[in-house]
Amino acid sequence: MNPSTQYRKLPVVINATQWHKNGDHPQDYVGDCTDPVSGVVHTSRLRRAEGWEGSVVRRFRDPNVPGSVMCVICDAKAHDHGWIDTLEGGHRVCPGDWIITGVHGERYPCKPEIFAKTYEKVA
Repeated sequence: MNPSTQYRKLPVVINATQWHKNGDHPQDYVGDCTDPVSGVVHTSRLRRAEGWEGSVVRRFRDPNVPGSVMCVICDAKAHDHGWIDTLEGGHRVCPGDWIITGVHGERYPCKPEIFAKTYEKVA
């Protein structure tokens, strides 16, 4: 077994948005969507106005978790959470989590306390 070696993160600039509720991410309602069956075009403006699910952070759904159940991590209702697809699979997004866009355009959630210790705002 190799001995442990310390490493420092490379100084890479990332984009991040703090998420609080459905539709918060700036890329959630970018562009129009066409229904593949009916051909009807749903504009980004209409989707936002009607509270459609976001494109980046979707609504959290789990048939085994009722929407009224409180999260053990953040103490918010399951219904108030989001879901994001990542390279490792899907992840639940708690209100207040940061959504980071990585160097290859991948997105993933980060808890506020980890974000504060890992990143600083670029001037």
